[in-house]
Amino acid sequence: MSVHYDLHSHSLASDGSLSPAELVAAAHAGGVDVLALTDHDTTDGLAEAAHSACQLGLQLVPGVEISVSWQAQTIHVLGLGVDPACDELQTGLSGLREFRNWRAEEIGRRLARAGFPGCYEGARRLARGNIVGRTHFARHLVAEGHAPSARHVFKRFLVNNKPGYVTGDWASLEDALSWIDRAGGLAVVAHPARYRMTASKLRRLLYEFRECGGAGMEVISGSHTRDNINTMAALCRNQDMLASCGSDYHGPENPWIKLGQLPPLPAGCPPVWENERWPATVSTA
Repeated sequence: MSVHYDLHSHSLASDGSLSPAELVAAAHAGGVDVLALTDHDTTDGLAEAAHSACQLGLQLVPGVEISVSWQAQTIHVLGLGVDPACDELQTGLSGLREFRNWRAEEIGRRLARAGFPGCYEGARRLARGNIVGRTHFARHLVAEGHAPSARHVFKRFLVNNKPGYVTGDWASLEDALSWIDRAGGLAVVAHPARYRMTASKLRRLLYEFRECGGAGMEVISGSHTRDNINTMAALCRNQDMLASCGSDYHGPENPWIKLGQLPPLPAGCPPVWENERWPATVSTA
């Protein structure tokens, strides 16, 4: 009997639209056996998710998605199987959340100067957790009729050279991987095909990631096309990395991304869950 893994998901603790318990219930209903909750720069949702997972008989992998600045570009690194009680991890994440708070206020100021007042307040109302992210601004701007979808918001308002763009000032690759290692987790590059970089730059990223102690990369992601998967699988094999899979689920408002509906890993890509450091038991956070 095959085990269904989804090792990348988000709850209301960051920029998802479901509570941690609702997310776990949706994953269980979707046929997921092993779910990683990987909210952006916070582990606040893990205790609630772990309680729900125990009730439903689903294995929860405690995780986090850490924002990293690498060569003037933002990348995301998943920490899978982390101990949320690790002081070094929590100190690092706290610093990132402080920057996130400032960034959200600055996005609001810049959008106001561009003729869209009240965006920070609108995004703040939509963020039922402690983090106000760009997704919340996107939802607010769609609700106000300024764009037909969140994708349009990002293209028109929130990317480089647009009125609401703010440059990230995130963790270094070395620091992020150190926090994950100290917390007993495995570090995985999230959705590598999404980064706008040349093939040679992506290879440099993966090489430096491994040199810093990184373990794997997402070969399968909710944002990866079939061609992306084939390309990432070849990179995974060539770089001698572990392979991971995750939907990057944020909620039902993105119907093209579903929990529990991921293709199998391509042949020759060793799964991250076969690593000796993979958590053997469900976390109770």
